[in-house]
Amino acid sequence: MNLSNLKPAEGSIKNRKRIGRGQGSGRGGTSTKGHKGAQSRTGYSRKIGFEGGQMPLQRRIPKGGFKNINRVEYAAINLDVLQQLAESNGVTTIDKQFLISKHLINKREMIKVLGRGEITIALEVHAHKFSATAKAAIEKAGGSISAIA
Repeated sequence: MNLSNLKPAEGSIKNRKRIGRGQGSGRGGTSTKGHKGAQSRTGYSRKIGFEGGQMPLQRRIPKGGFKNINRVEYAAINLDVLQQLAESNGVTTIDKQFLISKHLINKREMIKVLGRGEITIALEVHAHKFSATAKAAIEKAGGSISAIA
């Protein structure tokens, strides 16, 4: 090994032009920023979506959709969930407080019982709404439903 064989470690040399390192580098003076103006100044940052004064894309495209402020959202609880809850907890009445205690809904949500799955236990179910299939299945199993106002 001699001095002619020496090479820098892999990855230690970066292949990029260093700007602002004097006139002799070819990138001194204004350091590729041009003369005057906001983009030549330190601390300049362009707003997201700025297109040089042209109307930005997010303002040119048409706005779509409609948000109904009167929409009522329901937390959906299916029959198979009710069945599993009744079996594991040994209850015959399922109401809002019970579902809150099991962390299935929060206290501001309204409940809608849907008809996925089967129910074999006679349950007394209190909810805001019931689907037709859920209502039929609960009554068929010998249970009862009551709508919360």
